[in-house]
Amino acid sequence: MTVALWALVAGPTLVGVLLTVAGAVRKTGVVQSLAGPIGVVVSGVVLVLAVVVAVGRPAAGMAFLPGFQATLAVDGLSVVLVLVVAAVTPLVLLFATADLRADDARARFFGLMLVFQGAMLLTVTATSLVVLLAGWEVMGATSYALIGFWWREEKRVRAANVAFLTTRAGDLGLYVAAGAALAGAGSLALTALPDARGGWLHVATAGVVLAALGKSAQLPFSFWLSRAMEGPSPVSALLHSATMVAAGGYLLLRLRPTLEATGWAGPTVAWIGALTALLLGAVAIAQHDFKQLLAASTAAQIGFVVLAAGVGATAGGTMQLVAHAAVKSALFLAAGAWLTALGTKRLPALRGAARRHRVLGMAAVVALLTLAGIPPLSLWATKDAVLGVVAEESLALYVVGLAAAALSAAYAARAIAVVLDRHRSAPTETLLEEEPTGRVPRRGSAAVVVLAGAGAVLGVQALPWSQERYADALGGVAGAPGSVELAASGLLAVVVAL
Repeated sequence: MTVALWALVAGPTLVGVLLTVAGAVRKTGVVQSLAGPIGVVVSGVVLVLAVVVAVGRPAAGMAFLPGFQATLAVDGLSVVLVLVVAAVTPLVLLFATADLRADDARARFFGLMLVFQGAMLLTVTATSLVVLLAGWEVMGATSYALIGFWWREEKRVRAANVAFLTTRAGDLGLYVAAGAALAGAGSLALTALPDARGGWLHVATAGVVLAALGKSAQLPFSFWLSRAMEGPSPVSALLHSATMVAAGGYLLLRLRPTLEATGWAGPTVAWIGALTALLLGAVAIAQHDFKQLLAASTAAQIGFVVLAAGVGATAGGTMQLVAHAAVKSALFLAAGAWLTALGTKRLPALRGAARRHRVLGMAAVVALLTLAGIPPLSLWATKDAVLGVVAEESLALYVVGLAAAALSAAYAARAIAVVLDRHRSAPTETLLEEEPTGRVPRRGSAAVVVLAGAGAVLGVQALPWSQERYADALGGVAGAPGSVELAASGLLAVVVAL
């Protein structure tokens, strides 16, 4: 089992590095043509390894620095994220094999995506700040290279710079937290943070919160996420769903005992999450670009995870993270497929898009209905699993959270109305962003269908028996909403959507 855990993290990372280097040496030929299949196969093997470690729950360690052990472990929380990352990545890479342009540096792309996956797996299995920092930093550097993948285009590079520098500003908090943990607790173990003495506890907690908010594009860092849309659509799908943006929410859920120990961090984090969900929901409604709408909605939806971490709804926050990963990866892939087929991602030019490519379109509509919180789809139930705990903590927070949920229904309904519009519109030259191909590859549609279907049915997580298991495994408060609350929130989503 220990070998499986090391292979889970090291496998995609090493293969990714080799692919990237080989692609730099051989810019054409067999390396480039085989990069896609290699990426899909390796990520498939990672999924098998994820299932193995999920069953065995191993821990592994090795000497890193004098007096320090680099340790990994799979527990109740990390196993959920390991499975999500491992399940989403092969579908995104399968889509990318059909979506990338013929002249793209495929080996570099698939190599970086595998390294990105490995870095996230390292982050979620880390048991100390040293190992966490390693995964965190590699993830940030890889995201820079992926957002700026088309590096010959200046606007792409500028966008990558903004995203990288903004998240780097937040990442400095982890270094502060590590120093404070050593000074106050004499240990870099994540479990030792709540035991830091005196003011060191507050310094360490502030550093962790800063880093998490930056990575998850929460206020005041939310603006970098819109710049990340300049990367290829598969990058957006993975970055926004199961990896980088999810990492901050995961870290806050992981360190809930530390937030609670300070007295101030929990309420602060909860309010930041709630306000991000509300304000970025409003931003999403105002967008005229489909990917920008999805980007703003990502920050808003992760806001519910951050809110959950702040109030101790660890089970609900984890369920929200899982359901959102499936839904948002499906929607970003759909946006990428329409961009390839129709040459645009501008909403005015996407009228009737779901009717032109029906399999892809219906899958995207299902994902949008899930995003809207329409019963009985998953995000309806997972949001209520969070808000059920929030209602017991603060009425004001609950009202803000409920308003944010209503905005989710509004921006998702707006997108649905556009793509299902019977009056189809052909993109004008001013709205075209690339040469349209007029077709959607079957494997691209298949990836969207699987992810959208998974996102829809993951509402079973919020059933009472499932919530109890989550709460037992993860700690925190289960907060299962009553039938009245579920009915009321579902009705609100339907009314707003209509």
